[in-house]
Amino acid sequence: MLTGDSLSSILGWISIACWIVVYSPQIYENFTLQSGEGLSVSFVIIWLLGDLTNLTGALLAGLLPTVILLAVYYTTCDAILLFQIYYYRWKNGRLLSSQGGPQNNGERAPLLGDELGIPNHIHIADEETVPVKTLVIRYLCALLFVITVGIAAWWLTKEEETHLVDAPQEGKKWWYIQFLGWSSASLFLGARIPQILKNFKTRCEGLSPALFFFAIFGNTTYALSICAKSMDKDYLITNGGWLAGSMLTVFLDIFVLCQFSYYRYTDEIHSQQRGS
Repeated sequence: MLTGDSLSSILGWISIACWIVVYSPQIYENFTLQSGEGLSVSFVIIWLLGDLTNLTGALLAGLLPTVILLAVYYTTCDAILLFQIYYYRWKNGRLLSSQGGPQNNGERAPLLGDELGIPNHIHIADEETVPVKTLVIRYLCALLFVITVGIAAWWLTKEEETHLVDAPQEGKKWWYIQFLGWSSASLFLGARIPQILKNFKTRCEGLSPALFFFAIFGNTTYALSICAKSMDKDYLITNGGWLAGSMLTVFLDIFVLCQFSYYRYTDEIHSQQRGS
C-alpha cells in the first residue's frame, strides 16, 4: 500500500509532467496560425511575473535542482509566447504594409483572418473542423501519457527524498518564502482575468484549449500532492500560497474551457445554418 509520501511524490511528478507539456499546444497553435493574438498580452506578462516569483521562491527555499530547472523552463516558455505575440504582429504588419492595407498592432489587433476581411469564427472553423469527440479522445490519450510519464518518473526516483512541496519553517527566510508563495498565487490568479475578458471579444480564436486543460490537471495534482503528504495544520499553512494558487486558478481555467466550448458550439451551429 502506498504511503502518504509516496502518493504525494507520484502526484507531484504527474503535475510536473503536465506542466512540461502545457505550453506546447499554444506555442504550436501560434506557429500554425502565424499569430499570437488569441492570447492576452496582460495574461502572458502576469503569468511570466508569477513564474519569476515562483523561481525566486524555489531558489530561496533551496528546492531540488530539477524543480528549479522546471521553474526556469516555465519562465522560458512564457518568454517564447510573448515573443511570438510581438513577432507575428510585426511580421503581419509588414505583410499588410506591403499590400497597402491598414496596420493595427495594438492589444486589440484582430487575427490575420479579420485583417484579410474574413470573420474570425468562419475563418478558423473552416480551416480546422476537428469534432469535439476527436478532441476528447486526443486529450484523454495525452492525459494517459502524462500520467504514465509521471508514474515512471516517480518509480525511477522513489529511493530519493524529493521534497517537491516542502519549505523551510524558520526565521525571516520562512516569511520571505511565504510572501513569494502568496505573491505568485495572486499573479497566477490575476493573469486569467484579462484572458477571460479577451475571450469575450475574440470568441477564443487562436487559443489552444489544451493549455488550460493541462493547467487544470497540473494544478489539481499539485494541490493533491500537498494534501497527500500531510494534513497537518502547520504544514498546510506553510504551503498555503502554493495550495491556494493551484486550486483557485483551476476554477478560472474551467471557466475558460467553458467559454471555448460555448463559442465552438455556437460556431458549429452557425456553420450548419450557412450550409443548409
